[in-house]
Amino acid sequence: MLLADSAQAVEGKLYILGGGWSATGPMPTPSAIAIKFEVPWEAANRKHHLRIELLDSDGRPVLLPGPEAPQPMLIQADLEVGRPPGMTPGTPLDSPLAINIGPLPLQPGRYEWRCTVVEANVSQSCAFSFREPPVTVRLPPMQ
Repeated sequence: MLLADSAQAVEGKLYILGGGWSATGPMPTPSAIAIKFEVPWEAANRKHHLRIELLDSDGRPVLLPGPEAPQPMLIQADLEVGRPPGMTPGTPLDSPLAINIGPLPLQPGRYEWRCTVVEANVSQSCAFSFREPPVTVRLPPMQ
């Protein structure tokens, strides 16, 4: 799992631009989450539910403005990987996922994207800091 400026998953590969950062801000900017899943052979040909959520430094869901009320920043998806013909039995199967996210109105602090494969109860996370705006110091005019 990797944070990036943007990412694409094309033909089994991840294409990552500006990847590997752990600090951003102070202005909200677009970002991406790039994930390479290695699905065990015995877990292929079954649907797996993914839950990707943004958490604050206390592990609580980050609430963002919604149409009626604040709502957690949560992405849910299903992943299913088939076994290709001729693949050696027992080989893990790769499945890349790229999620591009628009600018988020975050407060300065520490955050974590957590991806959970619900059925397996397996999680991976990627933490980052959202920086404070620079302090502007106004000096009196010179005389």
